[in-house]
Amino acid sequence: MKATWEKIDKNIVSIDVEVEAEKVAGALDQAFKKVVQKVNVPGFRKGKVPRGIFESRFGIESLYQDAIDILLPDAYSNAVRESSLEPVDRPEIDVEQFAKGQTFKFKAKVIVKPEVTLGEYKGLEVEAVTSEVTEEEVAAELERLQQRHAELTVVEEGAAENGDMTVIDFDGYVDGEQFEGGASERYSLELGSNSFIPGFEDQVVGMQIGDFKDVEVTFPESYHAEHLAGKPAVFKVKLHEIKRKNLPALDDEFAKDVSEFDTLEEYKQDLVTKLKERKNKESEQARESAVVEKATTAAEVEIPEPMIVSETDYMIRDFENRLKMQGMNMELYFQFSGQNESVLREQMRGDAEKRVRNNLVLDAIAKAEGITATEEDVAAELETLSKSYNRPAEELREIFAKNGNLGSLQEDIGLRKTIKFLLDSSKTV
Repeated sequence: MKATWEKIDKNIVSIDVEVEAEKVAGALDQAFKKVVQKVNVPGFRKGKVPRGIFESRFGIESLYQDAIDILLPDAYSNAVRESSLEPVDRPEIDVEQFAKGQTFKFKAKVIVKPEVTLGEYKGLEVEAVTSEVTEEEVAAELERLQQRHAELTVVEEGAAENGDMTVIDFDGYVDGEQFEGGASERYSLELGSNSFIPGFEDQVVGMQIGDFKDVEVTFPESYHAEHLAGKPAVFKVKLHEIKRKNLPALDDEFAKDVSEFDTLEEYKQDLVTKLKERKNKESEQARESAVVEKATTAAEVEIPEPMIVSETDYMIRDFENRLKMQGMNMELYFQFSGQNESVLREQMRGDAEKRVRNNLVLDAIAKAEGITATEEDVAAELETLSKSYNRPAEELREIFAKNGNLGSLQEDIGLRKTIKFLLDSSKTV
C-alpha cells in the first residue's frame, strides 16, 4: 500500500491511498463468500452458486461495494498511521478507482489535530492564594452542618416562608387551556430551591395552609417544550402542608452528635484544620489553573469545530451520568430547569472549547519538553488506584488494556506532569 498526503487548508489534509491489486482480489473473494449466501439462483442451493455463474448472472461489479467496505477501514487506518496524522473527525472518502485486476485508489479528506504555536510558558508569574481560614468561614461551615442536621416540624399556623418544605396541588393553564404535565397533587416543593419556573416559588411564599391562589408566571424562552416556551401561564395552587427546618443549637451536644469530639471548641479546631487542608488543595488547583491559563493565552491555535463538538458530547454524557447518580435523568432536569439540550450544549460550549485549547497547548508543551508518562509512572498510578478501589494493580491494568483505556491513562498522567512542570517553573507573586 502507498499513501501520500498534503495540507489543503488549515487543519485539513488530503490523503491519496493506493492498495495493491492482490488485496483487491482477496477482498472480492471475501465479498463473494458473503454475498453468495443471500442470492437465489435456480438449480443451486443458497451459498453454493459457482463464482463464474454468479459473475455472469449478476456481474463482478455487484461485489465492488462490499469489497470496498472490506478494504477501506484498514487501508485508511494504515495510511493515517504511516503518515503520522492525528484525525479529529470522520474522513470524506472519494473512491477514484476500483476494478478487478486493478489497484484500489481513493482520496481521504480529513480534519486533523491542529498545530500549536507556543508562546512564553516558562517562568510565568502566578499570584499566591491565601490558605488562611477566617472565623466567617468556620461559621458558614457550622451553619451548613446545622442545615444538614435540621429537623422538619409541621407548621400548623402562619404563612409559608423561603426555606420551608411545602406540599401543594397545582394545575397549569396556558391560554385558558390545561397543558400536559402541568398538574400534580400533593407535590413536595422546597421554597427558595429554584426548582420550578422562575417566579412560582416566590408567589407560594406567604400562603397559609388551605389557601388557594392563582400563580401567574411566564415560561422561559428556552423552555424545553417549544409550545410553552415564552408563554404566560396560570397555575391554580392549593397549599396542604408547611414543614419548617428547626436548626439544632451550636453547643457541646451538637459537636457530640456530628463528630467524635466532646466539646464544640474541639470540633471547631478540627474544622479549622480540615478547612485549611481544603483551602491548601484549592489554592494549589487555583495556581495550576492560572499557570495553564497564562500558557494557553500566550499560544496560538485554531481549534477545529469537530473537536469542540466531541468535547461537548463528552461533557453532556458526564453530566447525564452525574444526574443518574443523584436519582435523576435528563428529561426531569430539562423539566425542572426549563431548558433543553440545545441550550445546555450552548452553555457548555465555552468550557468545552477551553478544555480542548488547554489540552492542545499542554500536549505541545509536553512534546517540546520531552515530557511523557513512563512505565514507572503508569505503575505508580495503578498502585494508587489499587488502594482506592481495593483491587490488584495488575488486574486494573488488564481492565484498562481490555477497554482500550491504557492510552488515556498515559495521556492523563502526561497532562498532570506537564502542569507540574509549568508550576515548578513559575514564579509566585
